[in-house]
This record gives sequence, structure tokens and C-alpha cells, in this order.
Amino acid sequence: MAVFNIHHITHYEYDRPVKESVNQIRIFPVEDSNQQVTAFELAITGKPKVDIFTDYFGNKVGDFTVLVPHTSLSIDSRLTISIADANPSLQYPEVSFQQLSQLVQHDVQLLGLAHPERIEHQQQIDQIIADLNATQLSIHEAAMACNTYVFQQFQYQKGITTIQTTVDEILSHRSGVCQDFAHVLLQMLRTLGVPARYVSGYICPNKSGLRGEGATHAWIEYYLPQMGWVGLDPTNNIIVQGRHVKLGTGYSFTDCSPVKGTFKGIAKQTLSIFVSVGYEDGHRFEDRNNVQMQLQTAEGTEAWQAEYLAALQQQQQQQQ
Repeated sequence: MAVFNIHHITHYEYDRPVKESVNQIRIFPVEDSNQQVTAFELAITGKPKVDIFTDYFGNKVGDFTVLVPHTSLSIDSRLTISIADANPSLQYPEVSFQQLSQLVQHDVQLLGLAHPERIEHQQQIDQIIADLNATQLSIHEAAMACNTYVFQQFQYQKGITTIQTTVDEILSHRSGVCQDFAHVLLQMLRTLGVPARYVSGYICPNKSGLRGEGATHAWIEYYLPQMGWVGLDPTNNIIVQGRHVKLGTGYSFTDCSPVKGTFKGIAKQTLSIFVSVGYEDGHRFEDRNNVQMQLQTAEGTEAWQAEYLAALQQQQQQQQ
């Protein structure tokens, strides 16, 4: 197993004091047969109590509040994690769409994850699936074909999309970044009736030069009976094994945003996201992204999830 040390800091600066900052974090790594956490430290400005719970998708979530006036807020996590080595000889069972459909009908969560968004350009998705002859393949073969299609037919281009960009818009300009690729692939798989979920996390350094390594990243997982959840990364056209660290899953990116919250006050904010990923031998990849937020909040509660996700996207784009 490869061992990685990951340091992730989200830091906000305000030009005047704010108060009653209520926040929710999903920065706790998943622990399963592929990921083993050996150390995890979390430091937050003011040392507030963090209440932990598990959400609908199985993500570990922390809620905390900073009541006193403050001009900065830092959420600092340090992680040491072991990732199972890739298994190139892994065999994927040949499951038909009929077999999958029978299973999905008896599982409420799988049924929800198999339901595609309502989009204007659904006919484009239907035509792509028809051209791939996907329904005549096994579930795994179809998923791989869709993954390859997104990688080959959509241009990786930074700055053309935002967190509000819809699947319809991505289909129109055929460009985007990792979260856009993930959302298109999700629409394709769900149209086929395959349960699929969005995944947030990191890609650790790799000599092959994967897109997004050393920073936050997004990919998908689809459900394969007899095996469970299988990760696919359309940004790199690979099966997820050996280098991806999973933080959370959901129907879309909004379900597993690493940080979201509200505060009271009138202030302009500056957001800085720092991510460092390194091997045990000391080799380290670092990235810092500073974002000046021009929005001035009104007195009352102001959500800043959108700004945080925009900064994450900029960070992902700068890695390419």
C-alpha cells in the first residue's frame, strides 16, 4: 500500500469582523478496504466543538459554530492515509442491465442514484448511448465506454465553466474541468439505469502525470452487483485504483462540498485553499489558490458555499 501525507487548509480573511459563523465540513476521509487512515488532525480557529454525524450518503460530517466576532477563519486538516495498490488483474463480473434493474428496484438509495437529471438536451445523451451500443454491453463494459467517450469527446479547458454550469451547457460547448466531466458521465450512466454517484477527494502524485494530482479532484462511482462501487475518472480515462483519496460522495458536487457555511456581518472575504500531498520519503506536491471575493454581504446570513466551490474549481484548473 502507498502511504500519503495530505495537508489541506481552507482559510478565510474578512476586511471587518463577522460573527455567528455556522459551518459544515466534509473533509474526513472515507475508511474502507481501499483506504486506511493512520492519522488525522483537525484544527479550527477558536477551537470550537465539532459535532460529528453521518449523512444520507454515508459521509462523515462535522458541524461547528464560531459565535464571537472574528476577522479570519482557518480549517486545517492533516491526514496520513494508506491506499491499496492497483490490481490490474481484477475481474469485473458480467452483469446485464436486466439483472441490475431487478436489483435497483428493491433499494431506495440505488434507485435515487439511478435517476438522471431532467435536462433540455437529453436527446444528445440518448444518441451518444445509442452510438456506443451501450445497452448491448455488460454494465462494466458500458460504463468504461461512457468514461472513454467523455475523455475523448470533451475538451479539458479551464475558465469556461463555473460551479453553476449545467449539464446542458457542458453538452453545448463540449468543454470543462473534472467536475463537469463527472456530471456528464453521471447523466450518461443514470440514463442507462446504472446507479452512479459523484465523488470528491484528491489525486496523489503519480509518475504518469495524471491530471489534477496533488489537488482536490472529482470523479464518479457506479454500482456493479457482486462487486459494489467502482470508481471511474473521466478526466484521466482510468479506473480509480491506487492514487485517488476519497473524501465524500453524493448525487452531485453540492452533496459533498468540503466546506460550506453561513455568517453574520458586512464584509469582503478573501479565500485561500492550500493542498499539500506527499510521500513518506518527503517528496511533496503543493498548491495554493488565493481568491478575492468581490461580493459584499448584507447584514444577516450569507452563504459562502458557492465561493468555496468556485475556488476549488480554480485550484483544479490550475493543476492542468
